[in-house]
Amino acid sequence: MTIPADHPRKRSLEERHKMEQAFLKGIVAATGMIAHGRGEALDYFLGEKTSAQAKVQIEAAAAKLILAKWPVISVNGNATALCAREITELAKAADAKIEVNLFYRTPQRISLIEKEFAKLGAKILGTNPAKKIPGLNSKRGLADKNGIWKADVVLVMLEDGDRTGALRKAGKFVIAIDLNPISRTAKKANITIVDNITRCIPLLAEKVNGLKGKKIAQLQKILSEYNNKKMLRKSEMRIRKGVRERGA
Repeated sequence: MTIPADHPRKRSLEERHKMEQAFLKGIVAATGMIAHGRGEALDYFLGEKTSAQAKVQIEAAAAKLILAKWPVISVNGNATALCAREITELAKAADAKIEVNLFYRTPQRISLIEKEFAKLGAKILGTNPAKKIPGLNSKRGLADKNGIWKADVVLVMLEDGDRTGALRKAGKFVIAIDLNPISRTAKKANITIVDNITRCIPLLAEKVNGLKGKKIAQLQKILSEYNNKKMLRKSEMRIRKGVRERGA
């Protein structure tokens, strides 16, 4: 049976193929494949579409990125495999830096990810970091002095809770993209977007471009009215509803 081009499952299969190819190349670590599978399950209960709650979260994130003095987008192997092109477009829209950050960090993986972004005309930071975020003993604590170390706003995706917490303690405003609204990352971030990054990143870039002409006061109002805990509860309820609807 042929799956229609606009069917949500089509996107899911394409994502799986991208991950498989990136794993074979060495961009994605084995544990990254496991993490992607967990995300697929949660996305299934979201109906494999961007929820109303996520759109509110995206708007708040876009407003903060515009107001940021030194925004940085943190990428790992999974994010590179799934949406390097879309991340590059978002970085252009938000005038943000892109920095690679890996738990299973090897020179080979760093080089491969650097080359993927170079194909898109993007130069990434973090290939030779000299700084370390306090409180993180793993290689995830490494930071570029002109990137995350200097950033006032950091966008993380497919992240771990320890690093999100450490970035907050280091004085960074953290925007997270996480399909699990009850994860440590989701709870520790200032703004959490509960959505699939392949849908979210293009929508975020579009919203950034759409809000650029707004006055600072209007952007600040969007942020002042945003409540992350409240939005996470709504996202959780949406997933629970999806579980009931899909008979799980």
